[in-house]
Formats: sequence, structure tokens, C-alpha cells
Amino acid sequence: MQAKYINPYTDFGFKKLFGEEANKDLLADFLNQLLPVKHKIVDLTFKNSEQLGTLKLERKAIFDIHCKNEKGDRFIVEMQKAKLKFVKDRTVFYMTFPIREQAEKGEWNFRLNPVYCVALLDFEFDDDREKKSYHSDVQLKDQYCRTFFDKLSFHFIEMPRFTKKIEELGNHFEKWLYFLKNLEDFDTIPDILKEEVFLKGFEVARIANFSKEELDEYEESLKVYRDLKGVIDTSFEEGLEQGIKQGIEQGIEQGIEQGIEQGIEQGEERGMVKVAKNALKEGLPIGIISKLTGLTKEEIEKL
Repeated sequence: MQAKYINPYTDFGFKKLFGEEANKDLLADFLNQLLPVKHKIVDLTFKNSEQLGTLKLERKAIFDIHCKNEKGDRFIVEMQKAKLKFVKDRTVFYMTFPIREQAEKGEWNFRLNPVYCVALLDFEFDDDREKKSYHSDVQLKDQYCRTFFDKLSFHFIEMPRFTKKIEELGNHFEKWLYFLKNLEDFDTIPDILKEEVFLKGFEVARIANFSKEELDEYEESLKVYRDLKGVIDTSFEEGLEQGIKQGIEQGIEQGIEQGIEQGIEQGEERGMVKVAKNALKEGLPIGIISKLTGLTKEEIEKL
């Protein structure tokens, strides 16, 4: 059965919901759930996102929207479909663009407006952080965990870790995540999402409202998404299969090696026992037998 609503994990779907002038109130509402009160958004202005030097795969795997609010605060909002190499390095690198563009010609005191990156990730970080939440709020802090600079913030949202059911949703932000994660699968609108902002989101995402050009663009975007997902899933399965195979082979090798070592040890021990028994028959003192065999006096006395 064909879906009723778009897939927001596609380039077209993500930008349809959050990247159009007519729908910027949706993006503002979403961002306001993450921001401190002093940086709440009243209005947004979209900016051109010049992705200098981006790779072909990166353009397929990461969709971004650049905007700023009425106070001059900058925002990069991303949907990251695939975990590319050096994903954190990439994010930090692109955060330097909205920082540097604030530079003024002539005399300038270097005062910066806040810059935020909000990244929706369709994967989990595989680092050593203790996994407690789907949402990571990252800032510059000193060795005492005090905020050193509060104008640079990263919000990473690991969507696979958001597993709450509809009856478990505790706040407006969790409703947004539930909306985004399940949008393509909705057939009817749940009562808990019958708020003005979500009702508009459903209307924007309704495929039946698209023009022929929009529908063609969405289908192409959906194909790219599915192809990329297929490549990722296949790579994961092959990697898992190879890892299991290597693990079994290593386990067998280690088992054989360990068995040989234990056999040698046991053989040596039995050999020393035989030597000790013969020495006792010959009447040698226990102290000398202990030195010859490495057995303790107690072990020899038991013989």
C-alpha cells in the first residue's frame, strides 16, 4: 500500500517540512524545544548553504538547512542518514562557516552571535560514551565541567535510540520526534498529535497534495534514500558475517593453542610426579626431590 505521507528522512521530505518559507513556523517550533529561553525563535530567515568541497556521497547522506533568527543567531539543521567517516570532525568543520561569516570589515570587537547545530541522526554513535539518552547536548566546558563558551552548541539526536511508544510521550519535543520517526507509516492522525503545528505538518507531508513535479522529485529522492539504505544495510550484514567468521576462526585457534599449552603443562606435571616417585623409592631426601622436580614438600609427602 502506498504511503499517505512523505518520508522525512529523504532530502525532499526533510526540506519540504523544514526548509520552505511557508513552513518555517514548523522549524521554529521544533528548534524552540531545544533552545534556552533567551534564544527562543520568533522568526527565521533561510540562508543559502554553500557546501564547499562536499563529496557526492555526503550530499546523498546528509541534508542541511541554514537559517538565522531575528536576533542574528545562526542554525544548521541536518538530517544525517549515513554514518560517514569522521562524522564529528565534519560537523565541527561546517560549524566554522556561520562563525566566520559574522566577521565585520574594519574595526570589529569579535563579538559573536550564538551558533547551533541540530543533527538528526539515523544511526547511533559507536564511541565509548555511556549510552543514556537519544539526545546529546554538547558544549565547550572546562575541566570542572563549567560552561566555557555558551554560544556554540551541538545537539545530536540519535533517532534509532528514540523508541518511546505513543502513550509514553512526555513533552512537546518527544511528540516531534515521534511525528518524524513514524510519519511515513501513519494512516490516520493520532489524537495526541492533533495540535495546530502537527496538523499543519501532516498537511504539508500529504503526498496527495503534491504537484506532478513535486511528486517526481519526491520519488527520485525516495529512490536515493532506499538505495543508500540498501548499501548501508548490506555493508553492515557483510561486516557482521565477516566479524562472526573471524571470531569463530580466532576462537578455534585460541582454543587449540590453549589446549596445547594446557596439555604440555599437564604432561610436565605428570612427568615430575613420576620422577618424584622414583626418587622416593631410591631413598632420596624430600628436600632434594623438591628441588629436582619443583613439587612442594607437601605434594611429595602425599606420594
